[in-house]
Amino acid sequence: MEFLRHVVVLVHLVGFAILFGAWVVEAVNGKRRFTRLMDWGLAIAGVAGLILAAPWGIEYDLNYVKIGVKLVILLVIGALLGIGRARQRKTDALPAAMFWAVGVLTFTNAALAVLWR
Repeated sequence: MEFLRHVVVLVHLVGFAILFGAWVVEAVNGKRRFTRLMDWGLAIAGVAGLILAAPWGIEYDLNYVKIGVKLVILLVIGALLGIGRARQRKTDALPAAMFWAVGVLTFTNAALAVLWR
C-alpha cells in the first residue's frame, strides 16, 4: 500500500512539474500566455492531490489545514487559468498580473507541500 501511495505522490509531482514547467517556458519566451498544457498539469496535480488527501497507506494523521490551504490555492489557480484562457480567446491578450499570479501561486503551493509539516 505504501508503494502505491508513493506512485501517487510521483504522479502529483509530475502534474506540478507540467504546470510550472509550461508556465516557465511561456515566461522565458516572453509570450505570457496560458496553454492547454498548464490545464493538464493542474488537472493531474489536482486529482493526485485529492487522492493523497485520503488517509490510506499511512500510519500518521494528515494535516487537514494544510490540505485545505493547498486546495484553495489550487482552485484559485484553476479560476485564473479558466478566466485567462477565455480572455485569450476573446482578445488574444492576457493581463500580466494574471499570468504572474499563476506562477507565484503554483510555486507557493509547492513550497507549502515541502516546508509545512
